[in-house]
Order: sequence, then structure tokens, then C-alpha cells
Amino acid sequence: MYHDFIRPLLFKLDAEQAHRLILNALAISGRFNLFPRTNVRTKPCQLMGLNLPNPVGLAAGLDKNAEAIDGLAAFGFGFIEVGTLTPRPQDGNPKPRLFRLPEYDAIINRMGFNNYGIDAALRHIERAQYRGVLGINIGKNATTPIENAVDDYLIGLEKAYAYASYITINISSPNTKNLRSLQGSDELSRLLGYLKDKQQQLQSIHGKYVPLAVKIAPDLDEAQIADIAHVVRNTQIDGVIATNTTINKTALGTSPLAQEEGGLSGKPVREPSNIVLKQLVRELSGSVDVIGVGGIFSGEDAQEKIQLGAKAVQLYSGFIYRGPELVKECLNVLK
Repeated sequence: MYHDFIRPLLFKLDAEQAHRLILNALAISGRFNLFPRTNVRTKPCQLMGLNLPNPVGLAAGLDKNAEAIDGLAAFGFGFIEVGTLTPRPQDGNPKPRLFRLPEYDAIINRMGFNNYGIDAALRHIERAQYRGVLGINIGKNATTPIENAVDDYLIGLEKAYAYASYITINISSPNTKNLRSLQGSDELSRLLGYLKDKQQQLQSIHGKYVPLAVKIAPDLDEAQIADIAHVVRNTQIDGVIATNTTINKTALGTSPLAQEEGGLSGKPVREPSNIVLKQLVRELSGSVDVIGVGGIFSGEDAQEKIQLGAKAVQLYSGFIYRGPELVKECLNVLK
């Protein structure tokens, strides 16, 4: 149904308009339980100490403001991640900023952490019926100088802690100026050190331990991956999400959209993401859990990431192109 009827209609609309439309529909369907619920308990597993009903999650970016959690939960995801959320509301980058490339099964976005602010998202989470594993992805405001980025992440961590099953530190979006510089060894060590200290304080206050994950880019060389793994181990971060979107658009050939700024996701990022995933898993030697994301368009794609060492996977672009059937296919293959 999605492929034959819903997607053709959505793809006739502007990409961001279609995204808004589907989020509104999912929010309504979740409120009134309009969709039959897929059985989620297909392959229980553990991730960062959390018990998942299955290892197939929804990546951050689709439901930034946590508006449609209940609607999305009906599709069988083992966990859902919302965000990226910033301390203050922000509009993001100028439109147009979201582009589909159906011939490549790809998406380019330069949204720029557009969101209503973390306080608004937490109000949505409070109203949701969903009681499954929920990740909250946090970032910095565009107007915050990069040297003060830690302040924004500390605000996000403190506000999200009571509501999250785990919290993701997004330092890898290509659409916020200088953000990826935080992946450097010294910068990352400083940032994660502050966040781990705050995590310990919040654990005492709230009486629960909320794991921290860091989301990294696919545009990293072997030395950078090794450095990140070293910092993650030393700071005792609980998980790594590999990977975000890529700035390398050579896979798009002569497509006019190859000149658009922003991060590329979908099938073209699968191989670079898998290369990073494979080395990262090797560098971490099982000491830190890794979530594989990037280019999953089939159950076999999801299985490949698990075979490379990911404890769980997340869907985004593949879900846009294939809809809920992709979730079911991944669950069936990973049983």
C-alpha cells in the first residue's frame, strides 16, 4: 500500500511539505490508535544495558520534536530516537533544504537542527502513551560559539535525563557550522568528560542510570576512527552510533543535486558507513555497544550491520522510501 499509493502521492509534494504532512498524520493516528500494531517482541536483545524487544530502531531526524512517537511505535520499532534537540528553538537553515533523489534511493538534507527547542519536545514526550525505549538526541544551537558548545550539551543532558532511556550526543551533523570539529580527539575528550561528570550527578539526583551514546560521521579516516574509539573507551561512554550523513556526493555522479550542500543519506552512504562501523567495532573490541545506521533498505542490509558487529540498527531514509514494510522485513530477517 505504501509503495503503490502513499509514496507516489507524497513524492509529488515538496520533500519538506511531505515530511510535515506524514508527521501530522502519524501524530493523529497515534492519538487515536488508527494503525494495527506490529508485534515488536521478535528478537529481544540488550543495548547499552537496556532491554530491547528487537534491535530495529528509528533514527533521529524523522521525528525531531517528538510529535509522532505513538504513531511511529505502531510499526514495530524496538526503540525510537527523537531530535536533534537544542536548548533554544531555532528555524534551521533557509528553505529549500531537503531533497529526494529517487534514482539513487537517497536524500540530501541541510535542515540545520530545526526544532521547537527541547522544552517543547519534552512536553510532547510527557503526553505520549509510548513506554518503550526512547532515545533523545541533543545538539548545540547554531548561534552558540563552538568553544561554548559544551554548555548547550550540558543543558540538553540535564533537561532530557528524566525522560530518556538513553541520550545521544550529536557531534556529526554537517549542517551546523564547525560542529564536526568536536570529533577531534582533544575536543571530544573534553566534551565527553564534562558530560560523563554531569551524567554521574544526574544519576544520583534521579536514581537511575541513563546511558550516553555519541553519533559520528562516515567521513572519517582510520586514524580519526581510532582516536574516537580511544576517547570513547577512556571516558566510558556507553555507545556509539555509526553513522550520520556524508558530505561526499561523488556517488551521485552528474546529478544536478550533487552540487547541493548538506548531508547525503540513503543507499550511497551504506558502504562508507559500513567501513566506519567495521573499524570502530574492531577498535572497541566489544567494550562499547555500537548502533549501525546508514543505507538500510532491506532486511539483508540490516543483517549485514549486525554481522559487522552492531548490536542494533536504525532506519531513516530507507523508511522514507519503503515505509513500514521495511521494518517488518528487517524484523523477519533478524529473527
